[in-house]
Amino acid sequence: MASGIKDKVVILGMGCSKFGERWDANAQDLMVESFEEAMKDAGIDRRQIDAAWLGTAIEEQHVGKSAVPLAMTLRLPYIPVTRVENYCATGTEALRGAVYAVASGAADIAMALGVEKLKDTGYGGLPQRSRGALNDLFWPNLSAPGSFAQLAAAYRAKHGANKDDLKRAMAHISVKSHANAAKNAKAHLRNAITEEDVLRAPMIAEPLGLFDCCGVSDGSACAIVTTPDIARGLGKKDLVAVKALQLAVSNGEEVQHDKWDGSYFATTRIAAARAYREAGITKPREQVSLVDVHDCFSVTELVTMEDLQLSAEGTAIRDVLDGFYDADGQVPCQIDGGLKCFGHPIGASGLRMVYEMYLQLSGRAGERQRAAPVWGMTHNLGGFPSQNVSSVTIVGQYGA
Repeated sequence: MASGIKDKVVILGMGCSKFGERWDANAQDLMVESFEEAMKDAGIDRRQIDAAWLGTAIEEQHVGKSAVPLAMTLRLPYIPVTRVENYCATGTEALRGAVYAVASGAADIAMALGVEKLKDTGYGGLPQRSRGALNDLFWPNLSAPGSFAQLAAAYRAKHGANKDDLKRAMAHISVKSHANAAKNAKAHLRNAITEEDVLRAPMIAEPLGLFDCCGVSDGSACAIVTTPDIARGLGKKDLVAVKALQLAVSNGEEVQHDKWDGSYFATTRIAAARAYREAGITKPREQVSLVDVHDCFSVTELVTMEDLQLSAEGTAIRDVLDGFYDADGQVPCQIDGGLKCFGHPIGASGLRMVYEMYLQLSGRAGERQRAAPVWGMTHNLGGFPSQNVSSVTIVGQYGA
């Protein structure tokens, strides 16, 4: 394996829009909202940006098929700007382009921005009857809730999990995320809920009820990255560095061979193992300070805890119910509210997750702030359990 990018790139500044039903803003407004915060945080002029990546997945009517709308909206100075899309890992894919450009020496300062404006389109995100392009065009006979409900069934079968225990753990996950989002002004859903609310909610795809599913939102997030030396030259201290950024993409084995039993995400296990090697993490459960994962459904978060080696196989239900991943637990998960409460504007989600890790590591997370975090990890999953792209990003204190 190559030496990787550990500590070769640091985050100079980040920004994040308010997520939600943003009827007051179009995609360009959301870009500006996250960009202006990131630029102020970075303390630079836009003329210092050498290259940029735009992540947007679905709504071409708002953004288009190229990166020209980003360059025009932000009046970027005729620099290279690239549009990328990689399912729900689109925001992370944009960040990967910017990070690798700096790590390679091709750019001194690079930017990644992710945006999605879904509410105006009628994109529902749940049944295939919605008007969303992913449901109507690409997977007309398949629903996301149905696929992830099968994940829950396979997990139960493999580990002999009690149905009621799994449902209670899923409810705990949703209650936890809502409690965390109540402290986050940028989250879409900030209402506290109870376990009873979750258990009594309408069923979407058994065992997934309404509160087990993330919503649809509009939003944008932006990151500006550079080298440690340039950041110091600009007066930055206590640098937050990129320790690893890994992607793994399904190659067909999950659906073409019986060695995959449907109870886990093969891509996540591979991406996580690579990221840990790159970052130098040998005991994730002990070393990772906090994590934001792709909780499109509550069962996804539960299974992902095992795929990331934070819980041993078959033990995530117990860890969840014991509060291991609560805000005051050993490894807080979705401390900002996660997809569950931010919703999932696809192009923005990956960068939004890194934004929270950046705030935490910088000591600027307000009511959500954890004491002295050292390593923050984010995880994106795009597609379905049997066919997907998975990304794992690790950031941490520079030199740690």
